This record gives sequence, structure tokens and C-alpha cells, in this order.
Amino acid sequence: MKILFRVLVAIPAILFVVMGLRWAVAPEGAATSLGMTLMTGVGRSSQIGDVGSFFLAMGIMMLIGLVTGRRSWFQAPALMLALAATLRVLAWLVHDAALALDMIIVEVALASVLMMACSKLSLDK
Repeated sequence: MKILFRVLVAIPAILFVVMGLRWAVAPEGAATSLGMTLMTGVGRSSQIGDVGSFFLAMGIMMLIGLVTGRRSWFQAPALMLALAATLRVLAWLVHDAALALDMIIVEVALASVLMMACSKLSLDK
């Protein structure tokens, strides 16, 4: 069971790191892969900095959690993913955004896996 959870955390962690690095080196492709257009000016700076750091931070935290076995390293990205899903629903309900159900399902599922990893992989007592 531990191996399964390690794989279920490691694969998205690596993908998140790759996506974060992609925002740094090829932001137009990264934006397109998320259904976004790359902004201009300060908006582009914010988009690259904020979205890139979101993916990099989550991926790095998940990898640190796998290496250290500390539950807090799984809890932080789980919170970030749960909030992203919540804000997507809010954007749909209040701000006339499209309902990104496929993204919401992935975010909720991965947040759930990370919370389960807290108990399955944690060395904290």
C-alpha cells in the first residue's frame, strides 16, 4: 500500500514540477495546456510568477514529503488543490466562468490522495 501511495504522489509531483518549469521557459505552451491565453505586461508577469510558483511549490512540497515522511509537506499542497477546486466552483457560480469539471475532479482527487498519504506515508507520530 505504501508503494501505491508513493507512486500516486510521485507522478503528479513530477508533473507539477515540469509544469512549473514550463511556465518559466515556455509560458505560452504552459498557458495553452491549461486553456489560458498568455497575458501581456504586468498581467503576464503575474500569470507566469503566480501560476508557475503554484505548480513548482506543490510539486516540490510533495517530493519533500516523499523524502522526509513529514505529513505537513502533504497537507500544504492538498490545501492548495482543495482551494483551487473551490475557487473554480466559485468562479463558475459567481463570475460566469466555464465549469472546469475535469480540472476540479483531478484537484479534489489528488487533494484526497495527499490527505490519505498523510497517514499512509507519514513518519510523524
